[in-house]
Amino acid sequence: MSAPAGGWVLGVDSGGSGLRVALAAVSASGAVEPGWETVTAPPVRTGPAGIDAEQFVAQLLPAGRELLARAGEPGPLVAACVGAAGMATLGAGLRERLPGALADGFGVRRWALAADAVTGYAGALGMRPGVVVAAGTGMIALGTDLRGWRRADGWGHLLGDCGGGAWIGGRGLAAALRAHDGRRGGSAALLARAEAVFGPAGGLPEAVYPRQDRAAVLASFAPEVASCAPADPVAAEIMAAAAREIAETAAAAAPGAPAGGGGTEVALTGGLLRLGEPLLAPLRAELERLLPGCVTVPAAGDPLAGSLLVAARIAVGGLRLPSDRALLVVG
Repeated sequence: MSAPAGGWVLGVDSGGSGLRVALAAVSASGAVEPGWETVTAPPVRTGPAGIDAEQFVAQLLPAGRELLARAGEPGPLVAACVGAAGMATLGAGLRERLPGALADGFGVRRWALAADAVTGYAGALGMRPGVVVAAGTGMIALGTDLRGWRRADGWGHLLGDCGGGAWIGGRGLAAALRAHDGRRGGSAALLARAEAVFGPAGGLPEAVYPRQDRAAVLASFAPEVASCAPADPVAAEIMAAAAREIAETAAAAAPGAPAGGGGTEVALTGGLLRLGEPLLAPLRAELERLLPGCVTVPAAGDPLAGSLLVAARIAVGGLRLPSDRALLVVG
């Protein structure tokens, strides 16, 4: 197989659901050609020292070799981008280990190491200024004017992630327990749903507190809150409050209105959007209130597509996203 005009690039997306590695051809203009191949691997461990760099490399190298074999000796890799959850705060060892591993394993000399929020941004908005909201179990927003980054939230379910799935589910369960106790602010509807999902209300602490995946357990109740919202005022207010939190986080990360007029582009991403109109209707209103004239746009792609795009732009010299010691390091 002959090498494409812009060469071959490797993109990596690592998160709680696993490690995904993709190989793609690049055009002379830096566009990622369609039809790229993907290999998946189990999630990489995170311990007291941060992301397990040795396990990461041990899974990345065979995945990359498998992709190269599938492509039939496509030629040297000209660039790679690794996006990983926790890169900004837990990735010191990974940042030290990866450049050498990419060079030794694939001959890569141009590379980028990025937080998954950055590759998520690149996948959603490409090289344009704006803000990307990633709303799932947690909540984070990342914005840029292409000169620097602005991050808001993403501090985890104990200290932040306001408006995310764990935040909604936790408030829904709290309202259920208020109803169980007979306290003001309770919801009989949410109590009924909580007992249907978790069993008797008195056992909720045992069902939640000891769990290592506590955030995911809380987030699993968010769809129940959304389903109750059309008929239950307590559930409806939880959804409205979540919308306010998400919009405030987006506004905090937004770089401001772009030059030349027009509103700030806002891409909404993440599984929380599947809650539908109980969340989306108040969210649209709150975004317009806090970011007047903003334009909500669909995400063009996911974080893996973003990793490939960053690698492709590095390959041809067209990366417009700003470097940052914690969020995006380019070598």
